[in-house]
Amino acid sequence: MPVRTTDSSTSGRGRGVGLSLALVSAVAFGGSGVAAKPLIEAGLDPLHVVWLRVAGAALVMLPLAVRHRALLRRRPGLLAGFGLLAVAGVQACYFAALSRIPVGVALLVEYLAPALVLGWVRFVQRRPVTRAAAVGVVLAVGGLACVVEVWSGLGFDALGLLLALGAACCQVGYFVLSDQGSDAGEESPDPLGVIAYGLLVGAAVLTVVARPWSMDWSVLTGTAHMDGTPVAAIALLAWIVLVATVVAYVTGVISVRRLSPQVAGVVACLEAVIATVLAWVLLGEHLSAPQIAGGVIVLVGAFIAQSSTPAKGAEDPVARGGPERELSRRGSSA
Repeated sequence: MPVRTTDSSTSGRGRGVGLSLALVSAVAFGGSGVAAKPLIEAGLDPLHVVWLRVAGAALVMLPLAVRHRALLRRRPGLLAGFGLLAVAGVQACYFAALSRIPVGVALLVEYLAPALVLGWVRFVQRRPVTRAAAVGVVLAVGGLACVVEVWSGLGFDALGLLLALGAACCQVGYFVLSDQGSDAGEESPDPLGVIAYGLLVGAAVLTVVARPWSMDWSVLTGTAHMDGTPVAAIALLAWIVLVATVVAYVTGVISVRRLSPQVAGVVACLEAVIATVLAWVLLGEHLSAPQIAGGVIVLVGAFIAQSSTPAKGAEDPVARGGPERELSRRGSSA
């Protein structure tokens, strides 16, 4: 009995750390738009901002890529998948969707990812999903619709919606691939190495898409304005690279491994709420009553989901003997 109590306490502490990291990741990701918007208004193309973000983060993580170069031989599929889906895919599909449908609609469709993650866990991995967790996802998505005020920009564009759904699917890849090999013990791929190579792959792909050689580099030597306050453009870029990308991905991937893809996916819905609040405080974009109510609903949905879904260290071996465990044991790629 004492051993069981100790294991439960350790699992609880690990879950608490995982939730804390997931919240840090949501805050870090949520702050990207607030820093990027002044740069875009100063004259940078949105895709160029994305390329600077990913390429800068790849340079920061380059020493870790060199340190974990053995991953290139052991898990090439995982590294390529993470770079193509979790880094380049989400960014490219989302910004392409923005060119055809309203921001709120694109954001809402992208954040259908938690529901898609639950579907992946239930029907592909064949792991149990509680009804309360499903209710949490429904509440989070409904609250998000209020936060982005989706009704104010409804418009049907089949290609735009398809691109936004592509961003959602790529975000599912982010959560699922972040969890790959987490039960393989010492053979588990180091998350920092996976992130480093994912950013390198993403930067290479986005270089072709964004064509940075056509960028107006002089914008970075000047100032941008955040709700009328002048801010050095290079300082905003540093925030986007170091906090909104490096810190966001590191804490996000580690949180998935300590929790589960479905729990981390729902907590990630807070990113949109945090982004909206930061825009209110820093950019003067005030919130309406429905947006505030929606934010509360998202918080309730995230709480229900995280408290009702089994954690990684739960006693019930929901994935025992499953195909993903066998793949991890053999060291196969994602």
